[in-house]
Amino acid sequence: MTPSTTATTPADMSTPDGDATRRPAVAPDPPLPARMRAAGREVYGSVDVVGTLDRPRPEPGPDEVLVRVAAAGVDRGAWHLMAGLPHLVRLAGYGVRRPKEPVLGADLAGRVEAVGRDVTRFRPGDRVHGIGRGTFAEYVTTAEDRLAPTPEGLSDVEAAAVPISGITALQGLREVGGLQPGQHLLVVGASGGVGSFAVQVGKALGAEVTGVCSTPKVDAVRALGADHVVDHRTSEITDAGVRYDVILDIGGNRSLSHLRRALADDGTLVIVGGEGGGRVLGGVDRQARALLLSPFVGPRLRTFIAGEDGARLADLDAMVDAGQVTPLVDRTFPLEEAAAAIAHLEAGRACGKVVLTT
Repeated sequence: MTPSTTATTPADMSTPDGDATRRPAVAPDPPLPARMRAAGREVYGSVDVVGTLDRPRPEPGPDEVLVRVAAAGVDRGAWHLMAGLPHLVRLAGYGVRRPKEPVLGADLAGRVEAVGRDVTRFRPGDRVHGIGRGTFAEYVTTAEDRLAPTPEGLSDVEAAAVPISGITALQGLREVGGLQPGQHLLVVGASGGVGSFAVQVGKALGAEVTGVCSTPKVDAVRALGADHVVDHRTSEITDAGVRYDVILDIGGNRSLSHLRRALADDGTLVIVGGEGGGRVLGGVDRQARALLLSPFVGPRLRTFIAGEDGARLADLDAMVDAGQVTPLVDRTFPLEEAAAAIAHLEAGRACGKVVLTT
């Protein structure tokens, strides 16, 4: 007699009345695909080199988390890595002649699919957001200490807008700038990804905030909570005669002497990134000059490399939970239109963050 292959479980047993009532069977989760869609480039160049890639799905290492990406933020870093400009980017380990990692992107939000054996903070099914490498993809692996639980009130699109830009704003103001309650803060580039967070973080830290942006974005910056707004097309940061305790200059190209004239005698200038400056150095030369000049002038001139850790992200998420910070999403693009998303950002049309959805 051939034995039955169906095991008897409590769900199969009859009710006391003799009715053979069965619970519906739960289908096992389908296996994860071996390959995935991604967006990136095989060579450095303009947005024309960006397209959809077919890539093997990554496997998490012992301390890594595999995330099914629902949304990925787009920032200036994606453009620099796409173009390989300034050339210092290539020398920083991203590949001199060709990109070492074809897939672009660093921000992510989604759900945990699998965890490495040493991971303790997350398990499959958890909603997370954070920072990885090559996040313009359906799946990505990243270290668990670069992730944080997604705040309850945020969608995946909103959550993907937070990590890099939000951490940069928080670190630049709180740790590097030393912003204190009651101080005057000037945010140059207040309508961008980092700037939109900086205005809100500055208010959360108790500062009086002035934002600098272009004419079409004045109302949006004011809606973020800025106490004052300077339209850089019609005014200059020195016109009002205010001397600021902290200036956060995001991707600007103003001269150091101009910025120093707007600083209080014991103020702090914090430079975040930079544009212009040529194909070799980009804006790095301005940052280097600021560091060299700082010991010899009254105001402190600072720059920094933003951290990419879950602890700072959790601090920022606490501000989100408290209603002090809300991600400003300009628009979304599907993964297949990553080139259009980067072009939209490069053209300066974005107000807040641009996000890809998978």
